[in-house]
Amino acid sequence: MKKLFLWLLILGGLSSLRGTAAGPNAAYDLESFAKLPVVFNGRHQPVDSLGRNSLIQIRHRYGLYDAKEKREVPAAEWVAEVMMRPEVADDRKAFRLDHPDLISLLKLPGKDESRGEDGKHYSWNQLAPGFKEIEDQARRILSEKKDASQRNAFEQDLLKLRNALTLYLRLKNTVHPQDTTNFTEELAAFEQAIPGGVAAAREQQVGRSYNTNDLERLLRFASRYDVIKEMEPPLIIPPAPTKTAEDWQRSGDVLLNHLRGEPLPEALTSWAAISTAFRTGNPTEFNSAVARYQQQLAANPVVAPDRAKASREVFFNRMAPFYNTMPLYVGAFLLACFYWFNFAEWARKTAWWMVMVAFVIHTIGLIFRMWLEGRPPVTNLYSSAIFIGWGSVGLGLILEKFWRNGIGLVVGSSLGFVTLIIAHNLALGGDTLQMLQAVLDTNFWLATHVVIVTLGYASTYVAGFLAIIYIVRGVFTKGLDEATGKSLARMVYGIVCFGTLFSFVGTVLGGIWADQSWGRFWGWDPKENGALIIVLWNALILHARWGGLVRERGLMNLAIVGNIVTSWSWFGTNMLGIGLHSYGFMSGAFLWLGGFILSQLALVALGSLPFEYWRSHQARKTGSGPRPPGARPSRTPEAVAA
Repeated sequence: MKKLFLWLLILGGLSSLRGTAAGPNAAYDLESFAKLPVVFNGRHQPVDSLGRNSLIQIRHRYGLYDAKEKREVPAAEWVAEVMMRPEVADDRKAFRLDHPDLISLLKLPGKDESRGEDGKHYSWNQLAPGFKEIEDQARRILSEKKDASQRNAFEQDLLKLRNALTLYLRLKNTVHPQDTTNFTEELAAFEQAIPGGVAAAREQQVGRSYNTNDLERLLRFASRYDVIKEMEPPLIIPPAPTKTAEDWQRSGDVLLNHLRGEPLPEALTSWAAISTAFRTGNPTEFNSAVARYQQQLAANPVVAPDRAKASREVFFNRMAPFYNTMPLYVGAFLLACFYWFNFAEWARKTAWWMVMVAFVIHTIGLIFRMWLEGRPPVTNLYSSAIFIGWGSVGLGLILEKFWRNGIGLVVGSSLGFVTLIIAHNLALGGDTLQMLQAVLDTNFWLATHVVIVTLGYASTYVAGFLAIIYIVRGVFTKGLDEATGKSLARMVYGIVCFGTLFSFVGTVLGGIWADQSWGRFWGWDPKENGALIIVLWNALILHARWGGLVRERGLMNLAIVGNIVTSWSWFGTNMLGIGLHSYGFMSGAFLWLGGFILSQLALVALGSLPFEYWRSHQARKTGSGPRPPGARPSRTPEAVAA
């Protein structure tokens, strides 16, 4: 029965992807549409990723739940509606607003379940009356020229909303102007208007009489297409076989170039057929148009790598490895904690296998990301959180393999979950596969300096969380017996040695990279200083232990301070907004970082309490602490005296 429970838990975690109910667009082959390659913000990606990355910025989720249809609208379906059926998308509550003053300013409805209002999510149509107010407020905020960290929560949320609306508007004008009702017919009308309009323009230039209707008709088309070009929407027109992979174009560009005599690419005609079929509600023609366009792409050798990468990326998006490991880590953490209360071996084994399964999925996700990017595992803040979590889980499994007392499982699963939560919040900034800094465009140093120094971060966190377990179990429970305390001390000491080595080697390699990239080995940059402080702090812990300056409790308190040092080097240096390493800034992270630091200081204060206030110490004196299976009964001081 216990084994059945074990596998049910694991399978439950693996099947955490929620299925989506069939919606009104179920007849459309949106899966093939999702794999169409496009280029946005300099990155080649599938339509599916374009929708997901846009939704995570607009709604803070990769999908959109529609209360009226009572289903989750996939990202590919949502972005198809935005680009080709905006009258439907404009009514979906895609925009998330959190600040009550902003909701009040725009006169939006509050929470009202009877009307389907949750008080947080609003549609384009609901926001439309407040567009002028949003723009006026944004101009006022930007005119003050304050640093992002100095803006209050209302100002930050308003600018985020403005950016979300701008992004949405760019998507609406990706294929054609947002008010287009039948792009195929519009293209035909545009073709008919060109000869007469061009002739009228030439006659006007030489001062002869011309047909004003023909000229005005052509200028209306030109004005429409110039507007969508200036919005800089995604590039959807692939390069010709004679061009390079970087020669993607926007629909507005090719339409305006057609006025100069360049032929319309076949891809634009295909997009027009796809859009018209989707907008007019013809799934059969939509599926045929998507299939024909896929065949065109397959015949173009320049686009072949983008097409193959798009299919792989869609598969990766569907797999969602990092999201699906989180429930496994939570379940393993709870079971490992449960093991501490009753020492039921089945709970520890179940937690072990759950962490193992999660670790395998986590590893597959890392390898898949590396394959997609063609780069080592750490390229930006998001990937650093993923990698630190992976390293922490791996170290936790190693500890558990040697000690088998649940401590490694608790540390590994908790750090794995926490770092994935951090990564999810970092993803709110947009595309996580996009490179943030040009200086990072060196695979050798990404595979050496960045990976090694990040493993140093992970090790220091593992040591710090082991110390937290020591303090919490010692102060609040009777479970920290002498053997457990010594085991934890050996774990922390070993992990700190490991972290010192990796952080030191990684920092030196970073200096070599800086010498090659910037012409100096060391420049006292905040990020460099943070890395150096981690090395020095780990060295301080080791020397304090070697010299007998601290014992178990002092070692643990120093290790917890290591969490503060590492968090500052990882996130705090970015918040300063200065230095060559100041990238990936998250204004909302300051409060979280401050709260984390305060929590660690509180734990250090608890760890500094006299032993008389520790429940575990009291239990040792009375011999009332719990004993694992096979352990000998504790002997009280009175029994020893007798």
